[in-house]
Formats: sequence, structure tokens, C-alpha cells
Amino acid sequence: MQKTIEEVLERFRNIEFNEDFDMIVAIANGGIIPAGIINQRLQKEVCLIHINFRDGYQHPKYASPQLLMPVNFEFRGKKILLVDDRIKTGSTIRLACELLKEATLIKTFAVNGTADYALYDEPCFKFPWIL
Repeated sequence: MQKTIEEVLERFRNIEFNEDFDMIVAIANGGIIPAGIINQRLQKEVCLIHINFRDGYQHPKYASPQLLMPVNFEFRGKKILLVDDRIKTGSTIRLACELLKEATLIKTFAVNGTADYALYDEPCFKFPWIL
């Protein structure tokens, strides 16, 4: 069953973060909207890491996730909340963690999937903000 935007936003409002993050890193493109919503509460710097693996229909575009642009922000020694829309196989989030490994702490967030922080973990989930 598709969730309404109100149902999803209520989960965003109620999630408790146990760390004081220095920054939010969104995996572009899917993590941009969730990172923006989280930033309304946390008020932290938001940076993008450009990694792509799947197309708009969630079919793999590449054999493995690809870094599309160099990481162009300072993350070393920082506590990071790494945000994506969904974590299916974990391959994209693993690549991002490897690229950001010089951070002090990395915790993951997904709207749907298995992460340190997740709003849902459902096999079939349609994001209410995707037209």
C-alpha cells in the first residue's frame, strides 16, 4: 500500500537521532529529498556525494555503483549522517562509506531499507514525492 506524504513526514518527525552529527551527506539523487527533510530538524551542513547504480525504475544501470563526480567537500574527522532514499543491496551505501572512511563516524539513514536509521523496511515501497 502506498504511503501518503503525511504518513512519511510523521515518521521523519518522530525518528530519534542518537548522535550529534556535524553534517548530512546525501547520496544524489535519491538522498536529496530525505536529507532536506532531515535538515529541517538538524540544521546541519548538507553535502552531496554523486553515486549512481539504478535508473528511475530501480533497475541497475551499471555492474556496480559508480562515483560520478569527485567528492568535493571536507569530511575528514566529522560525524556524518549518510542519507539515501532506499537501501536494497547495500552496495551504494558501502561505496559511499568507503569513500568517506576518514570521517570520525558514519551512520546511515534510509527512508526504506536496512540502515542505522530507517523509516520503513518494506519489500515494495513507493515514495510519495516521486511523480
